[in-house]
Amino acid sequence: MFLKKKILALIPARGGSKGIKFKNLKKINGLSLIGHTSKFIDKCNFFDGKLISTDSEKILNEAKKFDLKTFKRSVLTSKDYSSDHDVIIEVLKDKRIKEQKYDFIVYLQPTSPIRKISQLSKALREVIKKNLDCSWSISKIDKKFHPKKVLKLSNKNLLTIYNDDGKKIVARQQLENIFIRNGIFYIFRISKFLESKDIYLKKNYPSITNYPYANIDNFQDLKKTREIFK
Repeated sequence: MFLKKKILALIPARGGSKGIKFKNLKKINGLSLIGHTSKFIDKCNFFDGKLISTDSEKILNEAKKFDLKTFKRSVLTSKDYSSDHDVIIEVLKDKRIKEQKYDFIVYLQPTSPIRKISQLSKALREVIKKNLDCSWSISKIDKKFHPKKVLKLSNKNLLTIYNDDGKKIVARQQLENIFIRNGIFYIFRISKFLESKDIYLKKNYPSITNYPYANIDNFQDLKKTREIFK
């Protein structure tokens, strides 16, 4: 438990992947991405349960090596365009999970295997103490990639500005700080999540990541991650 709250760790690990086949089984330093995530959960020492949601027999077999409880996904949540919300809701509405009466769920994507316990525990503490709905790990975006500076091609293949507000920008100082979610973790208050139609809950604590991280979608990302681990 954490501050007297019961916490469930959920690892989403679909078998299908367009960028890298079975990417959740790829290894770094001899350990699969699923293994790295499971070991992180164990090191935290405040989770009351750890569960993996998958549609793959290969991944189910890998999960057993790390004492992970398994949840076999439905066809609905195993598609290319199945949302994180659908994956989480399916788990939370399962009778076996409901009986455990968890207060929070922490969603840990194996494709972001570089994590710090200190960042997660601080975010959990803030959400619980301030009675917030959720927290996402996020990273600051360099202002050179700000949406107000982005361009796009029209249907006639002509260059145009993506956001009309960008026409007013003449200096970087006019641009506000912006962030992107990095997949290291998501924390959700279960009672609020069950009321929601998506993952965008109202009171969201911003947990800014200030260390090197990786989000693996392709082989270049995998190579970068292995270099960071070195």
